[in-house]
Amino acid sequence: MAKSRMMVFQAAVLASATLFGTGVGIAQQAAAPASVHGHLNDPAGMPLKNVTVQFTKDHSGEVKNRKWVYKFTGDENGDYKGTGIEPGDYFVDIVQADKNLDFVESSKFVAGEDKTLNFDLSRKEYVDKMSDADKAALAEYKKHAGEAMEANKVIGNLNATLKTVRADLAAAAASKDDVSKDVTSMKQAVDSKPDEGLLWITYGDTLVAQGDHLAKDDRAAGKLPTSDDDVVKNYTMAADSFKKGADLMAASKKPSPADQAIAYNSMGNSLAKAGKIQDAQAAYENAVKLDPAKAGMYYGNEAAVLFNTNQMEPALAAANKAIAADPTRPDPYFIKGQALIGNATVDPKTQKPVAPPGCIEAYQKYLELAPDGRSAQTVKEILAGFDVKIDTKYKAGKK
Repeated sequence: MAKSRMMVFQAAVLASATLFGTGVGIAQQAAAPASVHGHLNDPAGMPLKNVTVQFTKDHSGEVKNRKWVYKFTGDENGDYKGTGIEPGDYFVDIVQADKNLDFVESSKFVAGEDKTLNFDLSRKEYVDKMSDADKAALAEYKKHAGEAMEANKVIGNLNATLKTVRADLAAAAASKDDVSKDVTSMKQAVDSKPDEGLLWITYGDTLVAQGDHLAKDDRAAGKLPTSDDDVVKNYTMAADSFKKGADLMAASKKPSPADQAIAYNSMGNSLAKAGKIQDAQAAYENAVKLDPAKAGMYYGNEAAVLFNTNQMEPALAAANKAIAADPTRPDPYFIKGQALIGNATVDPKTQKPVAPPGCIEAYQKYLELAPDGRSAQTVKEILAGFDVKIDTKYKAGKK
């Protein structure tokens, strides 16, 4: 009897173990979720922004009525990604502003997979199904986009050219080195974009620099630069370029009178170097009209040009204008003194030189403003010749 009970108990334990073992077999580990990433392009090949990529296992019925189990949003670059996707076969749809753009009828995801799923609306089969109106709009967009890309490419190249040329001009300035390659570069630049005033101004700068280089060689050979046709040609072409730049600036949407004045000042300087003094004067006068605040500088340049060409009366007039506009600039006082000293006389009684009115005062003012200026020694010698005591309170400025 006892043995029989033991056998029953053992059978019950075995049955229980069998049932428990069966239970372990049923409780399997859940499959790892899948993930997705991809890129979205519009019909023009540009990124589709802020698009929703939605997933459903429902492959029938109207798309708008389907139950979407996953939704992922694309970014500004047309990229999207999503995680936690249960393995299976999905209908995948992309939506922008409540408009269904494209779909994939069947996309199968397996456990643990990171699937790449792109949507390229520029593919032929998609574009072929577009309406005639949408196709026309797409063609127009591509045309303008292509023009814009080409324009941006040109501008990028021009900016690179300007940077290189400006560096070259700065490096060549002290020694007046040959910059003919920069002249060529800027000629190509103005030919490629003739409506840009800044390019014409820089082209003018290269022509002046090349003219200076040729003029340096002329002086070394004992030749007058204004007698060299190549020198005059460079300076004259520079003046024309500055004028072109000024005109384009004036016609721009936001004209800058100050920038135009600088162009006219550069024009005056180049014309003066070409020996075209009257034309240079006119250019300086235009600069003054455009930017009266800097009249002292522009009149001063005009006075210097006239003085350097020994035209003393008009140089005196320009120097007086420069002084009236800006009495703090020293050079106009020196020019005024030099222009007047030619009218000095000799006292018949003492046989001493007598300076004309305003001459001594101009020299003294120069020394006051520039006691260590480049003309200071010359002025001191002139004043000594007139027995004028030099004020010792004039001290050299700090260097």
